[in-house]
Amino acid sequence: MKVVVLAGGVGGARLAFGFYRALAPEDLTIVVNTGDDFEHLGLRISPDVDTVTYTLAGIANRETGWGIAGDSFEALAALERVGGPAWFRLGDRDLATHLQRTALLSQGLRLTRVTARICESLGVRARVLPMTDDSVATKVVTADGEIDFQDYFVRQRCEPIVRSIRFDGMETAHPTPEVTEALSAADGVVIAPSNPFVSVEPILALPQVRGLLATKPSLAVSPIVGGRAIKGPAAKMMGELGLDVSPVGIARRYAGLIGGFVMDEQDAPLGSEVGSLGLEVAVAQTVMRSDEEREALARVCLALLGRVAPRNAPAPR
Repeated sequence: MKVVVLAGGVGGARLAFGFYRALAPEDLTIVVNTGDDFEHLGLRISPDVDTVTYTLAGIANRETGWGIAGDSFEALAALERVGGPAWFRLGDRDLATHLQRTALLSQGLRLTRVTARICESLGVRARVLPMTDDSVATKVVTADGEIDFQDYFVRQRCEPIVRSIRFDGMETAHPTPEVTEALSAADGVVIAPSNPFVSVEPILALPQVRGLLATKPSLAVSPIVGGRAIKGPAAKMMGELGLDVSPVGIARRYAGLIGGFVMDEQDAPLGSEVGSLGLEVAVAQTVMRSDEEREALARVCLALLGRVAPRNAPAPR
């Protein structure tokens, strides 16, 4: 079975790793959010792409979920001593990735090709695809004005009250040919337990993506467990946007696109309400603390994909 995982952030990377163990590498493609990408210290930073890549390579910091295990921060400390910005924590080994990415992009290579080179160098055999080679920037509209996503997420630690999200540049952005090809060839698509607003929505907002997704057996894994986000500000954002902070709220958001939904055992009593949205429901352990739990959740997803039908079947030829 050829599977495409739509992912961003730590939760998306962890489930992607589960599929990496459960499938042959050639059968797995991870399409990754690039709305978080930004320029810092003259370097192109792709946080979600790097989190997925490092996780699949087995070098991610398992405590934080991001960055490289055992990394040092000597360059960052030296930068701070000379008055430079140290709010975005770039480790010394991590810095090498950003230097290489920026150098290759300056030579005219597409971000997709640059990512493939970095993955190959780190021994990652599955395809990791940036959602687009175009520039898209997530902007958070807060009670005090609009700010860049990394300002909201890192510098201000998600403290501002969120009023809405917008994606600067989306009006002219397109999915890469590799992304549309992967979605067209997929036997199933999985929306990872990533933040629906800032990790998944940028991918879905690209032209063709929703249409292609709706023609495939597809499912989403809830990032909300017991009324809280497994990782990150998803629950806080949902509450501030007036949405139901539960798997039901997540299922409603995706119901028109997907046929299946995976929710945690803690939320099993909500299964019938999710099912009333026309979704096939699976209840599983979705908090992935170990590699074995990541793979087990991926296998639950694979089994569910075999039972769901596309929302919009392609017209007969």
